[in-house]
Amino acid sequence: MSDKIVENVDVETGATIKTADAANFARVEAPDKKNAGDTMGDDRNLDTILGIPVNIQVVLGSATMLVSNLLKLGRGAVIPLNHRVGEPIDIVVNGRVIARGEVVVVEDDNSRFGVSLTEIISSQTSPLEI
Repeated sequence: MSDKIVENVDVETGATIKTADAANFARVEAPDKKNAGDTMGDDRNLDTILGIPVNIQVVLGSATMLVSNLLKLGRGAVIPLNHRVGEPIDIVVNGRVIARGEVVVVEDDNSRFGVSLTEIISSQTSPLEI
């Protein structure tokens, strides 16, 4: 096998293409402290990120049924869910379970439900207890 660098030629343009090596890449350096206002850690950038709306869902449970049974549903029909009373419910943000909790009645308005968080799901596999 030869130690010679192999050059390729682009068929459409006829340009010579060389294999990239480390000398062809720019160095990435940490930003200096003097220009810290221009970095991603800037408070303005953090405020922008904190202002992004996310979709939160509280999943009481789920069920699977045939389309034929779905079409038979009418007013007053009850669909049994896979969660039982007293089991923790999932709190899902943008499609990812981030916590579990219990359904509660909101103190200020008895006509509304809320969720009391009982555990936060960490980025690893183990939940963090509250």
